[in-house]
Amino acid sequence: MKTSAATAFKYRFRAPGSQPQGDIRYAVGRTTLGLLLIGCSRNGVCAIFFDDDAQVLQEQLAGAFPQAQLQADQAGLRHELDCIIRFADTELCADPIALDIGGSAFEQQVWRALCAIPAGGTRSYAAVAQSLGMSAAARAVARACAANVLALAIPYHRVVRSDGALSGYRWGVQRKRALLAAEAALQHAA
Repeated sequence: MKTSAATAFKYRFRAPGSQPQGDIRYAVGRTTLGLLLIGCSRNGVCAIFFDDDAQVLQEQLAGAFPQAQLQADQAGLRHELDCIIRFADTELCADPIALDIGGSAFEQQVWRALCAIPAGGTRSYAAVAQSLGMSAAARAVARACAANVLALAIPYHRVVRSDGALSGYRWGVQRKRALLAAEAALQHAA
């Protein structure tokens, strides 16, 4: 990508276990990777999901935030949606997008470690666990990665198995492969 996730997004972590404030507005758009849904609380984008079916995207959002009122808002979220689509399609977005990030204390710790992986690079689940000082926690790291609801912004796609092979990805291994290939191509072009 022409920009790193760190410059494309402003990271705001909520208190561990807390929910987003207010209703969650959402919008859906198309990227080269398929459909993308963003969910936005009062404090920023709290969800980014991929799928090929808009109904499945809405179900993912409802499942991630079962107590929230969900409201479609294509017009109101146009700027955020356009920026995240450009980012997904490896283009520069001029304005960083504010994120509203939940999760447990451990999940947030893992997600911060994922954000430290440079674009074009990968780390194994074991290496991420070791970077956190918890070398025996590779499976817990994998569970925290799977709990991530912010595709692209929390770059779970950069985590691979210890042998370097691609493993499960919440939004499909094909998308993971495409994201890694796009980042690697941009790193080689730079």
